[in-house]
Amino acid sequence: MLRVEGLRVSYGAVEAVKGLDLDVGAGEIVALIGANGAGKSTTLMAISGATAVSGGYIRFRGTAIEGRPASEIVRLGIAHVPEGRRIFKRLTVLENLQVGAYTRRDRREVEASLEGMFGYFPALRDRRGQQGGTLSGGEQQMLAIGRALMANPTLLLLDEPSLGLAPLMVERIFDIIRSIHRSGTTMLLVEQNARTALGVADRAYVVETGRIVLHGPASALLDDPKVRTAYLGEVIA
Repeated sequence: MLRVEGLRVSYGAVEAVKGLDLDVGAGEIVALIGANGAGKSTTLMAISGATAVSGGYIRFRGTAIEGRPASEIVRLGIAHVPEGRRIFKRLTVLENLQVGAYTRRDRREVEASLEGMFGYFPALRDRRGQQGGTLSGGEQQMLAIGRALMANPTLLLLDEPSLGLAPLMVERIFDIIRSIHRSGTTMLLVEQNARTALGVADRAYVVETGRIVLHGPASALLDDPKVRTAYLGEVIA
């Protein structure tokens, strides 16, 4: 579904992503793990058109998307849940969700998507008239994911969905992510909590200073001594 080859992204004189390669097959959850500043979030922003690409290729279902505007990439079927949620705090929950569907024209299909989304997040139905900024952190994360789902994506980019959440809420969010995946949505996941990411993913890539240094089945990476030492906090005797 997605193939990234030789991706390069620069911020001024600083190259944040340095020739990165990855691919995501239809129906997979693929995780990107690594330290802060490794280039994971920048990679997602390049794929979604939120930041400019300085080199390399991005193919989505065989179509080149590097350099295309973000609105066009959404229409092609990629939705991005950014780090830090970035909901519209002064808009209501319902208005935030309606913004997510701005590229769609069939109102009946949008209403059906809204009902499906409320199936994943019943708490949002109860708060549909409430301003987004008054929600709890976990509810705001639900809203950010729900807003992305309203675009009816085939590929969902998730950036740090557990950030700042209590452990019980993290577990709940990842249960929902699994449920969304079972419904047929392919996912590319950036997650600082490597153990959680590898527990939900089919495959994973380890990113260091803008490059892929390791990749493979998530279960194999969970057993890799380097990953366990560097990202899972284990001491290998």
